[in-house]
Amino acid sequence: MESGTISIANTRTMMGNKTVVEKDTKSMAGERELPLPVPVWDALRSFKSLQAKEKLALGPDYLDSGYVLVDEMGEARNIKQLRRRAYRIMASLGLRQVRLYDARASCFTYLANMGVPDHLLARWAGHANVLTTKRWYVKPGVEDLRGAATVWGGLHGTGDDIPRGRERL
Repeated sequence: MESGTISIANTRTMMGNKTVVEKDTKSMAGERELPLPVPVWDALRSFKSLQAKEKLALGPDYLDSGYVLVDEMGEARNIKQLRRRAYRIMASLGLRQVRLYDARASCFTYLANMGVPDHLLARWAGHANVLTTKRWYVKPGVEDLRGAATVWGGLHGTGDDIPRGRERL
């Protein structure tokens, strides 16, 4: 995590909700370096500062795992711990609880709706094939389709029936 980027080099999954399995990414496209949005970069820098204090307090007992999301001993957190933490944050912010996988899809849908090109979405997702990203991660909802409905409404009229503020997608 240097210069506002993060490197994705491998994956960690849980087997049987107990055993952490660490392995290579599914494809070479999965190994990537990603730029971080400023709020995420700032939060991670604060977290790294906290980790430095914990490392200093523990001395040689601190495990330098190389991971970003670790506990106070330096041990990488597993997906079960991350999921519980994410759900607590969602609750504290008054957000509906969603699976992290679904949150990932929401982020890609948002980026697609904001005009981020397909090849960049696939690169961010770590997919070798753009179609994988579009098929499994970009999931427009009814609100996303509202602009298209407005365009359809103009098909049979002069455009006078288009609600104010909805003139274009």
